[in-house]
Amino acid sequence: MESKFQLFFLTLFLLILNIHAQTLGTYIVQLHPHGTTKSLFTSNLEWHLSFIQQTISSDEDPSSRLLYSYRSAMDGFAAQLTEYELEYLQKNPDVISIRPDRLLQIQTTYSYKFLGLNPAKQNGWYQSGFGRGTIIGVLDTGVWPESPSFNDHDMPPVPKKWKGICQTGQAFNSSNCNRKLIGARYFTKGHLAISPSRIPEYLSPRDSSGHGTHTSSTAGGVPVPMASVFGYANGVARGMAPGAHIAVYKVCWFNGCYNSDIMAAMDVAIRDGVDVLSLSLGGFPVPLYDDSIAIGSFRAMEKGISVICAAGNNGPMAMSVANDAPWIATIGASTLDRKFPAIVRMGNGQVLYGESMYPVNRIASNSKELELVYLSGGDSESQFCLKGSLPKDKVQGKMVVCDRGVNGRSEKGQAVKEAGGAAMILANTELNLEEDSVDVHLLPATLVGFDESVTLKTYINSTTRPLARIEFGGTVTGKSRAPAVAVFSARGPSFTNPSILKPDVIAPGVNIIAAWPQNLGPTGLPDDTRRVNFSVMSGTSMSCPHVSGIAALIHSAHKKWSPAAIKSAIMTTADVTDHTGRPILDGDKPATAFATGAGNVNPQRALNPGLIYDIKPDDYVNHLCSIGYTKSEIFSITHKNISCHTIMRMNRGFSLNYPSISVIFKDGIRRKMFSRRVTNVGNPNSIYSVEVVAPQGVKVIVKPKKLIFKKINQSLSYRVYFISRKRVKKGSDTMNFAEGHLTWINSQNGSYRVRSPIAVSWNSK
Repeated sequence: MESKFQLFFLTLFLLILNIHAQTLGTYIVQLHPHGTTKSLFTSNLEWHLSFIQQTISSDEDPSSRLLYSYRSAMDGFAAQLTEYELEYLQKNPDVISIRPDRLLQIQTTYSYKFLGLNPAKQNGWYQSGFGRGTIIGVLDTGVWPESPSFNDHDMPPVPKKWKGICQTGQAFNSSNCNRKLIGARYFTKGHLAISPSRIPEYLSPRDSSGHGTHTSSTAGGVPVPMASVFGYANGVARGMAPGAHIAVYKVCWFNGCYNSDIMAAMDVAIRDGVDVLSLSLGGFPVPLYDDSIAIGSFRAMEKGISVICAAGNNGPMAMSVANDAPWIATIGASTLDRKFPAIVRMGNGQVLYGESMYPVNRIASNSKELELVYLSGGDSESQFCLKGSLPKDKVQGKMVVCDRGVNGRSEKGQAVKEAGGAAMILANTELNLEEDSVDVHLLPATLVGFDESVTLKTYINSTTRPLARIEFGGTVTGKSRAPAVAVFSARGPSFTNPSILKPDVIAPGVNIIAAWPQNLGPTGLPDDTRRVNFSVMSGTSMSCPHVSGIAALIHSAHKKWSPAAIKSAIMTTADVTDHTGRPILDGDKPATAFATGAGNVNPQRALNPGLIYDIKPDDYVNHLCSIGYTKSEIFSITHKNISCHTIMRMNRGFSLNYPSISVIFKDGIRRKMFSRRVTNVGNPNSIYSVEVVAPQGVKVIVKPKKLIFKKINQSLSYRVYFISRKRVKKGSDTMNFAEGHLTWINSQNGSYRVRSPIAVSWNSK
């Protein structure tokens, strides 16, 4: 009897194994660009299908398994495969790597004025022609083409080099494109392979969530007068490059963005003719050879396309920065000096500072005094105000305190409203600290910081009938210290590549107002029936398109500059002080380079940087060799078949010509040398002298101390020696950091200050 049971369970186990092995998964198969069998086929598509044909049964059509055929962002394809088929393909000599499809997430005005751009003559906008002639490709959730931000009045003709299309689909046709929005495509195959049920949104480039409309208009929206959100932040809304053309690639759907769809969009965008690629999406850091965005963007960079990516919203955790390839511009988030005060006046007379964009009647800007309730007694769902968690008898007609976290901020307000609550206070937790992302709430509400939330809860616990009212203060600009680092902005050092300082720069990403679809309420919630042309969002998703627009301005002004030169201009001219002249803050302390990178973007100065640090594609290959990547890993990323041994022998002491410097002392080494090469893009006959602020515990020597340029586009080299004055005990688990900077100052024109941040770390391991 026992043997029968054993046989039954063994059969069941084998059956489960077989079912698992036959389950289809989506994989991105990367092929050798000069594969041995490629010449046997007349097209890439036929070649790609041949790999699937080898692995499946003869009666099955290989095209039914193929999702995408890639040829520009990389050589290869995305297909649905079983584990058996996967193992078979891995043995093929033409296959470099096979990666499972991964889900990434979107990283979710006045900012142009704050950054020093204005329509006055002699301004950067005029110098760059407002970005005219440049094409920004935005990979996101699509676009709402009827938004006034995409009106093509006064736009120049579509550039002749443009090869893209306006793809028709649900509620979207070719007439939705114009001279501003010159192209639109959508990519669903990767998404549908994982989630085959009907997508509950437009199967077209039309935006259903608002995120893509918001980011596209931030990068290149045209001027829209009298823009506001129910009277808040009233003024002219403009993108960073209002004269640039926009091409939209919808790769993100209701549950995220799949790598196979992202790669397909990058693949076609390269051929379409974009100049800048803007990706407000990402996840956690992964090695470059396993990172589809890093691989696709390397090919884009080789074609002269600047790739700008969000650093991610996993701050303030160290080593959380994503999209950290050295050929990508990685953008963190900063604040503006625009506030939307909505203070809480408690029954004991104390006042708590909060912020909100809840639309109020100007005459009655204060809500009435209400009883406060905070349902923290053992039920965390009520504490976070999750849908259906609030008992009506306890919250009816009251002001409900809801902790941040778990569900969305506006969703909490909806839960309070549905339960009969009259108002809400959103309370930051220790995770959010003093972060102040505002919302256009469905009921009177405000957001208070962590310190204020502690005071609020202490008051609630001190009396039997706590009371409070919210007083809304409208829009206030210029009264607060800014820029500062956003709490959520992902931090360095880079987890996978600490030899490059990341993020590269920070840019406005908190409470950014930009275009919004007219079929959505400003909260984006299905039950929000209000309609607006503009709404507010926060995230490195908002920072990224600011820099994409600035990159477009620089590209328009300097058409022959490489992506590395454009990034260098943005980094070396960034601000490290706020508008009061004091160091940029991160919370209540001066920010480190792992939070700000080179600093907060300054588009006016970036258009005329004086000197640039240029990098050729082969230099990145040398860099990957220098940090220990294997031949096959480098081939996966760059499609270049190289010998690191030969490269390192020919480039002894190589260091990537990056605009920032990351020094790592480990294994007892106490001396490091970095070489750098700068190119004069300012005036001929220029003399630059070096200024160094040495990191604590490090001696810094620069040779030479003076650079004398005779002509424009002349390049000169210098070396920097770092000598550690501190010893780190071997076996110690501690990582020590210090930072400083190196600045080349033009002797004749002091406005040229070419600054490189220096980050030093001591690692005993």
